[in-house]
Amino acid sequence: MNEKEKRDVALFRYSLISPLLHNYENHKDYLEKMGEKVHDVPHHGERRIAAKTIQEWFLKYRREGLEGLIPRGRSDRGQSRRISPDQQDHILDLRKSLISMPVTLFYEKLIKDGEISPDEVSYSTINRLLNKNNLAGKTIVVQPERKRFAHDKVNVLWQGDMSHGPYVSYKGKKKKTFLFAYIDDCSRLVPHAEFFHSEKFEGLRKVTKEAIIRRGKPKMLYADNGKIYRSETLQLACAQLGITLAHTQPYDPQSKGKIERLFLTIQTRFYPLLDAEPANSLEELNERFWRWLEEDYHRKIHASLDGKTPLEAYQSQLDRIEMISDPTTLDPIFLKREYRKVRPDGTISLDKQLYEVPARFAGQRIELRFDEQKVFIYEDNKEVVEIQPVCFEVNAHVKREHSPLSFSKMRKETEETDHV
Repeated sequence: MNEKEKRDVALFRYSLISPLLHNYENHKDYLEKMGEKVHDVPHHGERRIAAKTIQEWFLKYRREGLEGLIPRGRSDRGQSRRISPDQQDHILDLRKSLISMPVTLFYEKLIKDGEISPDEVSYSTINRLLNKNNLAGKTIVVQPERKRFAHDKVNVLWQGDMSHGPYVSYKGKKKKTFLFAYIDDCSRLVPHAEFFHSEKFEGLRKVTKEAIIRRGKPKMLYADNGKIYRSETLQLACAQLGITLAHTQPYDPQSKGKIERLFLTIQTRFYPLLDAEPANSLEELNERFWRWLEEDYHRKIHASLDGKTPLEAYQSQLDRIEMISDPTTLDPIFLKREYRKVRPDGTISLDKQLYEVPARFAGQRIELRFDEQKVFIYEDNKEVVEIQPVCFEVNAHVKREHSPLSFSKMRKETEETDHV
């Protein structure tokens, strides 16, 4: 299992234990419920996970953070520790006659018929065997019922989304904008929102960091299934901060109605101001938008807040807000991560750009963490050095030491010997 696959598994484990970190559900009831379900484990397929195992992950996260959830390898990987070859063939023959049966029911049938003992052969062992032989089949997933919800405490849940914005002038042309925003589920306050020229992850990263710095850390982020909201970088950042990252069901915008209602309010109350006096740049658009948020939206009585404004509702619970004491600690948390093998000449390629790496890393596989401005090498989860793009012009004039076995030196020594 490579580093990325291990991180995927660690993030899956975090997704299971995160409700326990914030006491969303009764601890014992939650463990029992999760132990009865079949989970789609990254790179392993469908598995049942014992309540005791989930509890162990919970304790490891409390002790070691996300690093404690990274799986350790087995020395006997790929070998069945419980089923003999003859028994495997027999189980596979049985499966072929019951291929439409879900794996969970097939496993229970094997136990009921006395083919295996649950104390000796686990569900995961059977599932691995069937997956290896392309006999796992499909199980029917029943989607849970979606219910309307509202939290009565601030910073318990933020809803996040992206909306298409107006066109503004950019390098002499009109260019489209995209609005990234979060809204607090309880107070309806907007922790942060900002327009960008791109709908890529860079905008989401900046808005998420700014929202946490300005308004404190939420217990949960709730967003749709868009690619950027499922990015590994956001998942890792939330896991390191102890934030639960939850997603809506596909094609279900009603489940995040508060952020959709915010966008409608912006369209009906802020965009008409732009029609009368268009913004001439992205910077001007954001400055006017932030002024409107603070002077208009946050200070108007909200229909669902019992006569309070969003700002009043938020400030009434200041004692519950967990602020970040040092905002710079967020910078490394939101860096993207990649692995590269360093070439013999001490360079690596990242996003079509060649970077120079210290000579001691030549031939090694290294971890890179980066954003739009900087690239760092990390070892053992710690920053080692910032690396720079290769400058060919500078390198062409660098004075280099000659090899002690250079051809010219050998020829000179040979000529001197011949004259003796």
